[in-house]
Amino acid sequence: MANLSLYTTTAFLLLDSDGDRVISKYYQPPHAANAPTGQQAGLQGPPQLSAKNPFPTVKEQKSFERAVWEKTRKSTGDILLYDSHLVLFRPSLDVTLYVIGPGDENPLMLSGLMSAIYDSISLLLRGQVEKRAILENLDLVTLAIDECVDDGIILETDSTAIASRVSRPRPDVTELQINEQTIMNAYSTLRDKVAQRILQS
Repeated sequence: MANLSLYTTTAFLLLDSDGDRVISKYYQPPHAANAPTGQQAGLQGPPQLSAKNPFPTVKEQKSFERAVWEKTRKSTGDILLYDSHLVLFRPSLDVTLYVIGPGDENPLMLSGLMSAIYDSISLLLRGQVEKRAILENLDLVTLAIDECVDDGIILETDSTAIASRVSRPRPDVTELQINEQTIMNAYSTLRDKVAQRILQS
């Protein structure tokens, strides 16, 4: 039976060149902790939701991150199956981005998510997808990830839309021109009135 759940993403990781965590987001369906598995509910077939979070503690998360980094740091591909998890990764200068999903998940869907996250971060950081730029703009990068995926559900894969929603508003140039024009108009009006008063007296 195919996996028909919307909860397609287990984790998003961003690790530096030493395998240390820069950003990590682990997802679990909000109702999965209380949901019975397929066999417990008396249903046939595999369960749709796992009642157990695969990485409940920080220690287990960091151990998984280290193992995944060791597996992928010399790999030439961009996808692998590790410990019943589908791991997609994309190195960039001194960081590596990871999208992790269940082993039976559609790799093309996770690949689309990876591309969306990478491209939106690249747009926000003007092509500098590196540790220093990410740390300096951590708020934007985190918001971009949250715009892409929430609680393990893929929300958006259009990188331009994500970047436009997340980016800081720029000062409005037309407003500055209007203000300058207003000041110039006020100065001209004042000058004309002063000249008229001088001519009248």
